[in-house]
Amino acid sequence: MYWGDAVIFGLVTVGMMIAFMGGWVAFIVRDHKRKGKHRH
Repeated sequence: MYWGDAVIFGLVTVGMMIAFMGGWVAFIVRDHKRKGKHRH
């Protein structure tokens, strides 16, 4: 395996994990902030 492929694969994996965790936390915070309002 080339170093470039390994580095790109690692960066993509970490980026996806960070994006997923960030979206999950943002969703929870947003859900907590607007409690009592209608949800759908």
